[in-house]
Amino acid sequence: MLVRISHRIVHEFAVPARGVTQILRLTPRNHEGQRIAYWRIDADLDCALRAAEDAFGNITHACTAAGPMNRFAITVDGEIETFETAGVAGGATERFPPELYLRPSDLTHADDAMREFARAVMARADTRLARMHELMDALHDRMARLDVGVYAGEPVAMAFAAGAGHAQDFAHAFVACARLMDAPARFVGGYFLPKADAAEEGFGHAWAEAYIEDLGWVGFDALTGESPREQHVCLARGLDHLGAAPFRGARSGGDGETITETFRVTRVQARPRY
Repeated sequence: MLVRISHRIVHEFAVPARGVTQILRLTPRNHEGQRIAYWRIDADLDCALRAAEDAFGNITHACTAAGPMNRFAITVDGEIETFETAGVAGGATERFPPELYLRPSDLTHADDAMREFARAVMARADTRLARMHELMDALHDRMARLDVGVYAGEPVAMAFAAGAGHAQDFAHAFVACARLMDAPARFVGGYFLPKADAAEEGFGHAWAEAYIEDLGWVGFDALTGESPREQHVCLARGLDHLGAAPFRGARSGGDGETITETFRVTRVQARPRY
């Protein structure tokens, strides 16, 4: 499948910012499930985008700009070809052994209710692969998707207790419970294109991957209730959202900041190869 992605992030300030620094994880990597056909990032800041890689092998771009400024925008435009892999995330850049992804993090801290939930799920199956599918299904049934507001970076136990959350909350809940079940698990950020017969447009998304013996890393999307398919485009991976966030930054001044994101994720007709 050939997917066209347009993603625009606009920062506006009630009080002009004296300066900003941004770290972007908005460039995907090639692996067995996807291949970049075209990709471009633009910033309307007076700065250069400096490419690098973070500790997890994600492609990053950094920029620093002086103000004063009332707003700035980051725009992504690209096309990426995706392939059916039955959820197996092969060929990705791996900097660490799977055991690193058993490490807890602030956004995936589990409370007693989540520990009890994980124990109950673990008792339903004998193999790690089967347990991860049970976990995905159980979270999909237990939690509802929030369609309003934006992800605020709250601990996952709050969303789990509320029984509702954003895509990041579903991914964090899966990661937290999988680690309780002694399965290395990590957070994945990217984009999602609903199936062709769905009225919903594509959007920014998040899911999880767990390490399965003899298979490697396998994706599990608790929000959609299925393993990632051609409709999923991976941008970055990390211990949690903080390590895979599409953008993070700091500013001097700039009180009253608002951030607006718009997405256009569509399927396009594949072009002939010569």
